[in-house]
Amino acid sequence: MTIPPSDSSIGRKLIEVMLRRPGWMLVAAILLTGLAIWPSQRLSFDNSIESLYAENDPWLREYRQSKAWFGGDDIVFVAYTDPELMSDDGLERVAQLTEQISQLPGVVPGSVQSLSQLLRIGRNPLMRRRHERLLDFGRGAVLGDDNQTTSIVLRLETERPAGTSREGTIVALRHLAAEQSLPTYVVGEPILVRDMFRYAQDDGAWMGWTASALLTVVILIFLRDLRAILLPFVIVQITIVWTKGVLATSQMQLTMVSSILGSLVTIIGVSTVVYTSLYYRSLRESLDRETAVRRMVQVLGMDIVWVCLTTAIGFSAQLTSHIHPVRSFGVTMVIGSVFVLAAMFLILPGGLLLGPERSHALRPRGDAQVNRSLLNVTEWVLGHRRFVWCVAGLVLLLSLAGLLRLRIETDFSKNFRASSPVVQSLDFFERRLGGTGAWEVNFEAPAELNEEFLEQVRSLAGRLRELRVDDQPALTKVLAATDGLDLVPRLPLAIPNLAAQQEKLNDLLPEFLPSLHNSDSGRMRILLRARERQSSEDKQQLIDAVTAAARREFPEARITGLFVLLTHLIDSLLHDQWIELLVAAAGLMAMMMLAYRSVWLGAVSLVPNVLPMILLLGGMGWFGLPVNIGTAMISADAMGLTIHDSIFYLSAYRRARLSGLDFRGALREVQTEVRRPLVYSNVALILGFLVLTTSHFVPLIYFGLLVSVAIAGGLLINLLLLPLLLEWFDGEEPVTADVTDGTDQK
Repeated sequence: MTIPPSDSSIGRKLIEVMLRRPGWMLVAAILLTGLAIWPSQRLSFDNSIESLYAENDPWLREYRQSKAWFGGDDIVFVAYTDPELMSDDGLERVAQLTEQISQLPGVVPGSVQSLSQLLRIGRNPLMRRRHERLLDFGRGAVLGDDNQTTSIVLRLETERPAGTSREGTIVALRHLAAEQSLPTYVVGEPILVRDMFRYAQDDGAWMGWTASALLTVVILIFLRDLRAILLPFVIVQITIVWTKGVLATSQMQLTMVSSILGSLVTIIGVSTVVYTSLYYRSLRESLDRETAVRRMVQVLGMDIVWVCLTTAIGFSAQLTSHIHPVRSFGVTMVIGSVFVLAAMFLILPGGLLLGPERSHALRPRGDAQVNRSLLNVTEWVLGHRRFVWCVAGLVLLLSLAGLLRLRIETDFSKNFRASSPVVQSLDFFERRLGGTGAWEVNFEAPAELNEEFLEQVRSLAGRLRELRVDDQPALTKVLAATDGLDLVPRLPLAIPNLAAQQEKLNDLLPEFLPSLHNSDSGRMRILLRARERQSSEDKQQLIDAVTAAARREFPEARITGLFVLLTHLIDSLLHDQWIELLVAAAGLMAMMMLAYRSVWLGAVSLVPNVLPMILLLGGMGWFGLPVNIGTAMISADAMGLTIHDSIFYLSAYRRARLSGLDFRGALREVQTEVRRPLVYSNVALILGFLVLTTSHFVPLIYFGLLVSVAIAGGLLINLLLLPLLLEWFDGEEPVTADVTDGTDQK
């Protein structure tokens, strides 16, 4: 059995410290918080797309190699529709906007391309007869098929100059677009990535505070006790400051995944503190203040320790991941879980013992009704055990089948609400100008280009343009070195050969050939664009088709780019999901077996935590909800969070059994002591996490909704299945009597 703190010298000493010096412990908590505030404010975010991949990921390796060969290809488009585009006034507007964009810090000098620059080339005496070819060359990039839509194409600096940031450059581009007389859109995969991190960071911080505020209102309505409101709020906020302070001091960064730190710490802190507050209140009905606190610590002290440790174990499963942000998030939440325990140790005694207290605490609203309902549920479950087991088994089988139907969402734009500016811009561009998904195929090339090699390139570009999906071109733009060279006519004296063509092309478009051919490294690439808004299956089929076509001409050809990285983003996050789930389950079971020194209680404790995850993911499969960034990490996290209820429930049951009660009596004791506090704290948490559904970032919406469902599922299984599991493993005989007999009806 578990040794309570009062039975050990260490436990007794800790209790005495807590009770004798509560004021000094509060002072210590305040001092530690003061020390952590300054470094916590310096904590930064890692906003690079590369951080979302394992270091040895093959897609990331190819992407980085391409950047080394050809420079960064973070392409952004500034697009609008102008009915007078081809007039002098229309072209002047394009030229002015092009000049303004070229001067922005963070934009690669000389990379800005526009319709006005393209038509300026047509004024060259050698190019005057090639006006239509120039327009075709720019169509799908700087000119739409309607001859009214145009875009200015630019490349963002990979290495930002001192005093600039990518965030600042994108904000400046959007500000410039907003100043135009015509509706103007800024779009591109770097915009998608930037908004993903921004929404995750901003919404995560805002919703952490909003969830705390909502929880405060819920606790006030249910419990009608100011201390029950202030204690969890203070403990949660202090824990967050401590955690951020330690991370900043350790030179760690928060990632997109870590943006929900505040919300998850809220779960741990609120559920534990609300439960202890309710238990303390029940003790105060018959005990004086100090005796009630002492008794609460003696009874619940080890439960609170195990709650925080099991939560840390659940999150530590993410340390097995190959992906840096996931591992970083695991470390962050392990620290946060341990700091919740430390904050409770320092703050709870003073919070309960210091200051005036009501002589008669108000009972929670609806207390009697909740108690009667829970007793009726328990009575019904024990009277219909076969039916409950059959339904549970059927639902489990259906959920396991649903796991096979899970699909991955790789349309990156669906990580944002349809009403968000980034999606509206993306819709405009893909309707008017084609896809924004930028990628490439690269291959070996001679240092000096020759006709034979260029014919191979021309042939491959033609193959890629012929790829079809539903009788439409699969690629909205294919840009090869030969496209630029073919613009320059061969003239007997002026441009007699390939070398002269290259020289003239470099005069007309200085950035063109260097961006496609690296003579020092012996590599060439063909730039591709595809529609970002298409299904994961279509994207993967297109990548496979391009790979096959490229390797027919160049057997060692490589496919890479942001389009490819974003397509495999969820695969990267999902890759370790099942391993993390198994590690979390094994770790939690081992921890529970250690806590209760019982194999069967360790096994029983997993049911209310693993089963909701299976039901949740299986239900997503049946309802066709795709796995996105938010759901790719839910299982191990939710298991570490929902184990709280099982610990308090099983500990109360274990105490009752060790006190000499039989199975029925122990069940009555658990009913009175545990279930009502669990209902109150879980309702508060569910409502708090539903705040995440207001986010602009869809994975956060999924995470908030799914965590709420997981908490509700865990509570439901605790109410319905735990009595039957305990009866199966530990009951001397079937329970058929009315379990309400002799139970306190508070």
